[in-house]
Amino acid sequence: MRALVMTEAGGSEHSHVLDVEAPEPGPGQVAIDVAHAGLNFVDVMARRGDGGYGAAWPHHPGKEVAGTVRALGAGVTHLAVGTPVVAATRAGGLAETAVADAVLTVPVPAGVPLEAAATVPLGLATTLLLLTDAGRFAPGESVLVHSAGGGIGTAVARLLPHLGGGRLLGTVGRPEKAAAALRHGYHAVHARGTDPADLAARLRAANDGRGIDLVLDPLGTAAVDLDLDLLAPGGRIVLFGNAGGGAPDPLPTLPRLLAANATLTGFSHNGLLTSAPAKVAAAIRRALDLLATGILDTPVTVLPGLSAVPAAHDLLATGQGEGKYVVAL
Repeated sequence: MRALVMTEAGGSEHSHVLDVEAPEPGPGQVAIDVAHAGLNFVDVMARRGDGGYGAAWPHHPGKEVAGTVRALGAGVTHLAVGTPVVAATRAGGLAETAVADAVLTVPVPAGVPLEAAATVPLGLATTLLLLTDAGRFAPGESVLVHSAGGGIGTAVARLLPHLGGGRLLGTVGRPEKAAAALRHGYHAVHARGTDPADLAARLRAANDGRGIDLVLDPLGTAAVDLDLDLLAPGGRIVLFGNAGGGAPDPLPTLPRLLAANATLTGFSHNGLLTSAPAKVAAAIRRALDLLATGILDTPVTVLPGLSAVPAAHDLLATGQGEGKYVVAL
């Protein structure tokens, strides 16, 4: 089979489409003939060699797939060969065949295209967990999303109206990305610049001078002081990545958190795959059901094949990507 393989840390020059042996499912696993696979910033972090993301070389990237069940491992009885499914894979999703844990493999409802289903495990389902589980979002609250133009930022804009709605604010790393986030439903979007005080003033003004209830922050600790300055009393900050790479700065001190009456929460999709896979699967099912009913859509850019993936990873790495990318296999 053909698969994308990252041979060493670096950039797209080390990403190659190779012929490799198709994987076989072990106990409690399924093999999937992949129709579409999702791209995610975690792929970029892996190819950079960020700690915890690309543990060994060669690395087989890809964390979410949609396709049909090819084979069942021992003990798997709730799925059948030929069933259309979506799955959160631990690795190796950017390939013609992938293996996933059966508990993280969910049938795709009728009427949901596989290219849309492929956006769910790390896109819509992760966003649901960020908002409802980690972030404890309540209808009518204000939400600030850093990197609003990316896949998670776009998914927040799509999901928030179905969770009761609220005021949605965003930041982007490049000014030209603000317009796309506004089209997706953000009320205000500002570029992150060199003056945090000015950015804070603009975001407060966009929220009618009030503090922000929930901040979703994939920037490591780079923006935590800004987040705390903007937070409403009792507000929540969810840290869910380290987009800039490198060693993050220390977290704010306890007195700083106490003074802000803030909740600071960490979120790891990888961690949940191991510690709470049923929670991830439930979020996948909920997102698929929303897509199946037609009350939710998800914008997606479909790449024509694995050879197009390294260039798309470059766009994500340089902050030039927009929304969600999947690749057709």
